Amino acid sequence: MVTGKPMFSAEQIRIRVSELGSGISADYAGREILAIGILKGAFIFYADLIRQIKAPITNDFIIATSYVKTSSTSKLDIFYDAREEIKGRHVLLIDDIIDTGLSLSRIRDKVLQAEPESLKICCFLDKKACRKIDVPVDYIGFEIPDAFIVGYGLDYENQFRNLPYISTFKKKS
Repeated sequence: MVTGKPMFSAEQIRIRVSELGSGISADYAGREILAIGILKGAFIFYADLIRQIKAPITNDFIIATSYVKTSSTSKLDIFYDAREEIKGRHVLLIDDIIDTGLSLSRIRDKVLQAEPESLKICCFLDKKACRKIDVPVDYIGFEIPDAFIVGYGLDYENQFRNLPYISTFKKKS
């Protein structure tokens, strides 16, 4: 197994995360945010992003998966749910990537059932070519083509998350 061509450098990521943090800070001025990270893939992006947001933040997480190896499935497994009270709060869902939209749509619906005051979604990567369900995403780091990528929290079989950049992934035969 090898990683392929780099797509976004650590510096490009740092700059874009800072820009996202500035935009979110402006949008949430004067309000407290309940930031909910969707693990495992979003953990590095989540940590970097919340440090850029200049608003009071309460942190929580959801552990969910719909991937098997390099393929997104139609099944969503939630292993750990948010523990903070959502009702009446300004929620910011933070995810690593949106591709089909199936998982994020289900998580969004689950959060909306808990009656937040507002809900916005921030995804580090957007793979529009794979979209099956349209999910309103308020903040997007980068749009990418239909390629399997690793690094900056994203993995192949729980490896390569520690890369400080985003790279395409090729599996050796």
